[in-house]
Amino acid sequence: MKKTFCKTRRGHWVPLAWAASFLLWGNVAFAALPIQEARLSMQHRSVSLNQVFSEIERQTGYSFLVRNNDINTNQKISIDVKNKSVKEVLEILFAGKNIRYEVEGERISVYKPQQTRQTTISGIVVDAAQEPIIGASVVVVNTTNGCITDFDGKFSLEVSQLPVKVQITYIGYKSQVVTVSDAKTVQVVLQEDTETLDEVVVTGYGSQKRMSVVGSVETIEPTRLQVGSTRSLSNNLAGQLAGIIAVQRSGEPGYDSSDFWIRGIASFSGNQSPLVLVDGIERDLNNIDPAEIESFSVLKDASASAMYGVRGANGVIVINTKRGKIGAPTVNFHIEQSVSQPTQLPQFIDAASYMELLNEIKEDKTHLPYSQEQIDRTRNGYDKDLYPDVNWLDAITKDYAYSTRANLTVSGGSDFLRYSLVGSYFGEKGIMETDHELPYDTGTKLTRYNLRANVDLDVTKTTLLRVNVGGYLQTLRKQSASTDEIFSDAFTTAPFVHPTRYSDGTIPVVTNRQNPWAKLTQRGYSVNTASQIQSLFAIEQNLKMITPGLKAKLTFSFDRWNSSTMTRSKNPTYYNVATGRDVEGHLIHTILSYGDESLGHSNGGEYGNSRVYFEGTFSYTRTFGKHDVDALFLYNQQSYDDGSYQPYRKQGIAGRLSYTYDSRYVAEVNFGYNGSENFAKGKRFGFFPSLALGWLVSSESFMEPFLDTVSKLKFRASIGKVGNDNIGGRRFAYITTLNTNADSYNWGDTGQIGRTGISEGEVGVSNLTWETALKENIGFELGLWNALELQVDLFKEKRTNIFMQRKIIPTQTGFLNSPWANYGKVTNRGVEFTLNYNKQINDDWFVGFRSSFTYAINRVDEYDEPETVIGTYRGLTGRSLNTLWGLQAERLFTEDDFDENGNLKFGIPTQDVGASTVRPGDIKYKDMDGDGVITDADEGYIGGTVDPRIVYGWGGNVRFKNWDLNFFFQGVGDTYRVIGGSEYFIPGSGQGLMGNIYSNYNDRWTEGNPSQDVFWPRLSESPNKQNYRSSTWWKQNMRFMRLKNLEIGYFLPKVVNNKMHTKSIRIYLSGNNLLCFSPFKLWDPELNTGDGLQYPAMRSVMVGIDLNF
Repeated sequence: MKKTFCKTRRGHWVPLAWAASFLLWGNVAFAALPIQEARLSMQHRSVSLNQVFSEIERQTGYSFLVRNNDINTNQKISIDVKNKSVKEVLEILFAGKNIRYEVEGERISVYKPQQTRQTTISGIVVDAAQEPIIGASVVVVNTTNGCITDFDGKFSLEVSQLPVKVQITYIGYKSQVVTVSDAKTVQVVLQEDTETLDEVVVTGYGSQKRMSVVGSVETIEPTRLQVGSTRSLSNNLAGQLAGIIAVQRSGEPGYDSSDFWIRGIASFSGNQSPLVLVDGIERDLNNIDPAEIESFSVLKDASASAMYGVRGANGVIVINTKRGKIGAPTVNFHIEQSVSQPTQLPQFIDAASYMELLNEIKEDKTHLPYSQEQIDRTRNGYDKDLYPDVNWLDAITKDYAYSTRANLTVSGGSDFLRYSLVGSYFGEKGIMETDHELPYDTGTKLTRYNLRANVDLDVTKTTLLRVNVGGYLQTLRKQSASTDEIFSDAFTTAPFVHPTRYSDGTIPVVTNRQNPWAKLTQRGYSVNTASQIQSLFAIEQNLKMITPGLKAKLTFSFDRWNSSTMTRSKNPTYYNVATGRDVEGHLIHTILSYGDESLGHSNGGEYGNSRVYFEGTFSYTRTFGKHDVDALFLYNQQSYDDGSYQPYRKQGIAGRLSYTYDSRYVAEVNFGYNGSENFAKGKRFGFFPSLALGWLVSSESFMEPFLDTVSKLKFRASIGKVGNDNIGGRRFAYITTLNTNADSYNWGDTGQIGRTGISEGEVGVSNLTWETALKENIGFELGLWNALELQVDLFKEKRTNIFMQRKIIPTQTGFLNSPWANYGKVTNRGVEFTLNYNKQINDDWFVGFRSSFTYAINRVDEYDEPETVIGTYRGLTGRSLNTLWGLQAERLFTEDDFDENGNLKFGIPTQDVGASTVRPGDIKYKDMDGDGVITDADEGYIGGTVDPRIVYGWGGNVRFKNWDLNFFFQGVGDTYRVIGGSEYFIPGSGQGLMGNIYSNYNDRWTEGNPSQDVFWPRLSESPNKQNYRSSTWWKQNMRFMRLKNLEIGYFLPKVVNNKMHTKSIRIYLSGNNLLCFSPFKLWDPELNTGDGLQYPAMRSVMVGIDLNF
């Protein structure tokens, strides 16, 4: 008889003296509970029986005694159990192994009884994609005889007789019972169980069981974030997650990241972006490749984010990167190629139609600007040098752009070392045109490489070392001129001024104007190179020798980012516009300016920043019968240095205590106590607590008769305070400054002596403090028929202490500059929901539906406005942040508004905001202040915001055998924009010298069509400010719904995989931004532009392949 384990066996201990000093209960001993009550959880792949015994000892206090020498305790097994009793774990562990046990006090004796002759049955367990499932539990029904599938998904069992019923179970899949009637190999296909796939949720500084989560936390499968041809992860958030409001304002490579907020905007000062944590470290969301992500969670309410204190006011996004698991190496290779084109560019009319319109609106018909001969020759292409017809948007853009994405993932490991390696490549070419005759390329090209290596090493049985190293290298080449300027020039340059380049190779330009094509292609290029290295070192110590369930962790991280720019610039030689041809047919033109013969070279300023982070954590998780306790306490500090006066520093402590009774009632308390160097000594720390309660109604005994229908019902509520130390204004605002460059003064006979004055600068805010938010949330989760799940949240946030410059301080107080103060207040509230449905109809068919909806609206409660303004059309108090501003357009003037002399009739307010005279067809504005004259004083808030208040998404997926189809629609609502605003926006108002004309120019007021239901007011041959002032006439509804993604895929048959030695091969065809539905038709409504002249959003078609080895 050999003694493998004994009660006095000790584990390895890494001395952490500060751990013991913190935990008051550290030396309390716990007696082993009865074997039916003592519960434990573990997840191991390919570990020895010895190691499993050791883990049971650690969690329960029992010891093991092995009686028989023929029991192989070094045998490799796999096990995955959660909150099971010791008895249940032993039955699973010894199933099919002919091993028995006896309990003697706190000792478990293990032995093998005499063997009997039995029949062997065997089989293989796979998923819907025919992938083997490793570690599935296979047990003969109503017995303890069972085993676990191996790395190939295979199993074998000895049974006493046939037929026999066998139950197969595996976490994340629905259990299945099959009848085996002979000794032939059987194949069992397990189907995913959507109810258990998300049992564990990543939350603040750790993870929790979904059952015990009472905060508002949203998760998403990482594969849903890797859609479309965009590099930026933020572009795939809108509509995917309830509570995320995101808009992509540009499609330009390198500048196409979305603006996004969690539950809207709640402040008019400082930072409004959520905190993004990658492996617990504050990092940029768009610097991580989706292929690196293992879990993605959004923490929205105070209960979920209060632990982050001054960093959590705007919500938190928590991303964990992939880690290795015990098992043989697995390899995944993914590559896709896409072709893209603009979703919608503005459409302009041709040059001949432009000329005809200018002739039409010319008041003096005896002196028309263009003859019929000019118009005909332009339309017929008589001489494209002298009678050009240039669509400048076509001239500066290509028809298509291309991108390539590829990534390779390798992971695996043993019982003491696990690894995950991810390498990614992304290359994208833009649509900006190039000159193919040049020996160099000025086109937009983005190249990016991402690399991440995560290694977990079990230094001892109780000590885990984690090492993460990641980063990226990116180069972005583009033309030296600004993209926005080029699009603006393309709009302001009329189509008949001159061609892009004359047929003799010379480049024309009008004096003091631009040739958009030449500005784009002939002035060189710049290359920006950016790189970042991200590192993390963590050591986790199991302190079971103090008390089971106690762990300590130390984390250190160092990140460094650098950027530099190199420019190769060149000025081309420009010619004046040709006036004709000589007798030999040569163009008659002269040189306007001489250019450079070669490219110049210059280096832009290099820039960089670094971040150092340290964190120490204690965690305690244990189950006592019906009582689940989860506690956490940590200390952290960070330093961020961007080359400013001194690094930005923060430090603090945080804690969480969660208690669950009988898997039904949950209470959780969180707090953060943080300090920031933004504030004066003695005022740098703040306390941010939260409380949350939950009730899992479906676990109540009275719900048992309804569980087949109501599979889940949970209510939860939370309240708490969070903070924000990035409050805007200047840094160290608590210090009063001096202006050392005030007005100068001179003296002397000739004033030859001069001095620069010194005056008061900005007055320090002695009581400067955090911007704080009181957040309230109430929600429920409902599951029906184990297929349909609904989650609804109502939220409210009261933001106070918003840092702002006072507006109503009288000048008589003597302040040279109005002081700043924590004075503003904003309330933000809304509702959000998700609705998902997943149903495995049979072995061949699966259908799924998912949707999300978010509505968030804010209201300014305090903006330091005069009492005479509050509540009026010029007051922001009581309105939403960023409410649009302008005049109230009543209608268009009609003939009835004028007397026989062309003057406005009595009682109609004089229009004094634009032209000296107004005519029928011009915009008539409301007299808001009632003084009888329309002036700038009648401008005010006109309602609506550019930032959408509604964001939604819905989609579905269907699988049939080896085929799958996925689609997803995303949209926004309650979003508006005032378009135009320039003197050449209205057709014809640029006098033929500036501006293009939109294709809907016929939707206008004319004397023959004096309609009020038109897009354009009266057109004029010169700029008419009366008609292009910002007003409700130009306020456009920018809501839209677009087909964000459509994908069809196919898994190649198993026979192909066998020949290619792969586990699975999937090929797919995908489309992104294929359709867009919106009441606004001139350009893509999502762009951040008032005239459509900006790098457009892109639609793309992709083909890709996934290989798994």
